[in-house]
Amino acid sequence: MKIQIKSIYGNVLFELEKENNTIKDTLEYAVKTGANLTGADLYGAYLYGANLYGANLRGANLRRAYLHEANLSGSNLSGSNLIGANLSRTNLSRANISEADLYGADLRKANLREANLRESNLHGATLHETNLCMANLCEADLRKADLYKANLGMTNISWTKLKGVLNIDLASIPMFCKWDSAIIGDKIKIGCKLKSIEDWDFFFSSNEEFQTKRNTQEFKQIQAIFEAYKAYINHLNN
Repeated sequence: MKIQIKSIYGNVLFELEKENNTIKDTLEYAVKTGANLTGADLYGAYLYGANLYGANLRGANLRRAYLHEANLSGSNLSGSNLIGANLSRTNLSRANISEADLYGADLRKANLREANLRESNLHGATLHETNLCMANLCEADLRKADLYKANLGMTNISWTKLKGVLNIDLASIPMFCKWDSAIIGDKIKIGCKLKSIEDWDFFFSSNEEFQTKRNTQEFKQIQAIFEAYKAYINHLNN
């Protein structure tokens, strides 16, 4: 039985003929042989437990695909369509999923450790007990996503859209604000501003503004980050 993998434009990217062939077998063989599957049309494909380690599926159509317990570790899924896909218990560690559309996707208990999800759309996605430790969620859209018991330890969530997120109080999340922050010597850097503790104290007690309006949640997060760094530095110096 011959099965072809076509692109979203209709051209054949890969084909395999064998007895009792399936789309899963064909795709696994394509990945194993290093085939370029950029833009592959895999709409609704049944890929339960497929080994797709390191696959190049950039810009692929995986809408409503069934990828439960599949291995996509180290794969390139940037710009792909994963709307409504079942990715529960899927291994996506260190995968590039930047700018992908995962609207309403099922990512329950998936492993996204160190995955790059920059600018990805996770609006309404289910992330129950999902491992997002050390993932990059910068500028991602998590509005109305369900983070029940999700692990976001050491995750980059700067500029992440979190409005209407469900069960965020039950998730493990890092301290965060919209700006990158760090301790440099005896000073604290938040965004592009590098100041001493005394200078930051003066700023927060004043009415001065930079780019973030006072009396907003974003401003409170910035001040909270400063207070945490301040306590850390003072504790080490005592």
